[in-house]
Amino acid sequence: MAKGNDNDRYVVPNNDRGGWDVKKEDAKRVSAHEPTKKAAEKRAKEIVENTGWGHGEVRIQNKDGKFSDSDSGSKNESPAKDTKH
Repeated sequence: MAKGNDNDRYVVPNNDRGGWDVKKEDAKRVSAHEPTKKAAEKRAKEIVENTGWGHGEVRIQNKDGKFSDSDSGSKNESPAKDTKH
């Protein structure tokens, strides 16, 4: 995983038990496990807002290991409207 800040969360596939994990960088345990990627993205955004006060990023990984997307927490948003998330 790329080096981020302490408030970032990563949505990554769980190859052992299926579904998707929400992880903090270098953490030994996952923050959350969800059955779908969409549910994991939603949970990761909630965690960034609640524990990081909106000062973090949600970085989303595909099953092939490449990062496909990211979404800024509410305090990192630029004035431009995010039309994707």
